[in-house]
Amino acid sequence: MSGNHPGVQASRTASYGSPELTLDIERVLGVAARQAVEAEFRFDPESPLIICVELLLEGGSRVLWRIGRDLLQQGLYSVSGLGDVQIWPTHPERERATAWLQLTSGDMAALFELPVPPLAEWLAYTYELVPAGRELCGTDWESATADLLQDSTAQSD
Repeated sequence: MSGNHPGVQASRTASYGSPELTLDIERVLGVAARQAVEAEFRFDPESPLIICVELLLEGGSRVLWRIGRDLLQQGLYSVSGLGDVQIWPTHPERERATAWLQLTSGDMAALFELPVPPLAEWLAYTYELVPAGRELCGTDWESATADLLQDSTAQSD
């Protein structure tokens, strides 16, 4: 899965049966300043609407973001997202297609450049596991409703 993409360490399945992808990406700090970041993308077929992205900054701090799978997929090819998570392609006609990922929390924002080909290939695999439109097919709605009703009752006591 990592093909000929530098900085890509990918495995289709993690130790718990969930697909993972590790990419070396860059945080854009300014016009000529960038910071190397390792990004671990995880997909859990039990929660198929969300991709967990853990960013490991040089120096050891980790940040975890949960991003909608469809938002991430769409953003590789067109502008996607509002608010805290936005993603859009850069120059797709270039030899090395990339996308910008902007993450915002409060008054802070970070901009990252991601390689499109390995991420698109990995996302396609997640859609093979759980096709679009089938994400909620395994949901036990009676149990979920009972849990919601029980939680709201417990909070009102």
